[in-house]
Amino acid sequence: MIKRFLLERLSWIALFVFLQLFLLFVAFIDTAIPFTPILYIVFLSIVIFIFFLVLRYPKETKFYRSLIEREDNLDLTGLAEPESPFEHLVETSIMNQTEQLKKVALHNQTALEQEKDELLSWIHEVKTPLTAMHLMFDRLQDEKLKTHLTFEWLRIHFLLDQQLHQKRIPFIENDLYIEKLQLEPVIFSEIKTLQSWCIQKGIGFDIQLEETEVLSDGKWLSFIIRQLLTNAVKYSNASDIIVSSKLKNDHMTLTIKDFGRGIDSKDLPRIFDRGFTSTTQHQDNAATGMGLYLAQKAAQSLLIQIDVSSELAKGTVFTLTFPKQNEFVNIKSM
Repeated sequence: MIKRFLLERLSWIALFVFLQLFLLFVAFIDTAIPFTPILYIVFLSIVIFIFFLVLRYPKETKFYRSLIEREDNLDLTGLAEPESPFEHLVETSIMNQTEQLKKVALHNQTALEQEKDELLSWIHEVKTPLTAMHLMFDRLQDEKLKTHLTFEWLRIHFLLDQQLHQKRIPFIENDLYIEKLQLEPVIFSEIKTLQSWCIQKGIGFDIQLEETEVLSDGKWLSFIIRQLLTNAVKYSNASDIIVSSKLKNDHMTLTIKDFGRGIDSKDLPRIFDRGFTSTTQHQDNAATGMGLYLAQKAAQSLLIQIDVSSELAKGTVFTLTFPKQNEFVNIKSM
């Protein structure tokens, strides 16, 4: 700040130095003017000028230091009281711009909330006829047609569910309810939803749960497992998907292993990025690139770590590592 202060007043300092040198120059060339007293006056002027700068520095930089130290938000309460007319101009300009930004932000937030509420309402409305359609499929006699319609219904159901959770994730902290859960009913419920798709593809499940209890949020944990199981089924052919749990280093882990097409090693660091789809199967129009992204976002809020390992044509392993019970203190206090 000292350097900035001196640079700001460089022209005034230069003028002062020039005047002192000019006074010495005149006394030097004009023999009628005694040089020694003039030199003494110049010395005293410089001392007084330096003392003046030292005194003025904290007073003239107080307002600007408060600008530098304040947080990057729309709260101006931390600003120092302006001392000079120019500081008043700066303060007025900042306050006017801040008020305008607050109005725009409030308007955008209100519009976003309204859009979210309308979309959530629409999704819930659409789910009603979808449920009715699913019940109608049971009346169909043509099993092949029934299987195809059920598969397409399932795709629509998952896309709506994904959209629903995507809109809720920014406010997930307000929606968390941490409790002790039994893993088995959560997993079997998600498998049952995928049943018709699995039958069509000849996929089975091998459930190996050494640990059956976990501390988490039931709704969001189901969503995470749903995304991982959906991916496993989508990219696998006739084979078993192994779902296992165990205790590892005092942490409960849940593993979902498939024997599908796998993920290219160059894609692994990016699979949780928003909108990312495989580079090896880039023509796959069914992929949205949102499932794993949303699963990762939800897992972060639940303090769950998701690890993945994969080999092309050999399959993929997703591992969920759950936090210890005492690590939920911060979540519960939200």
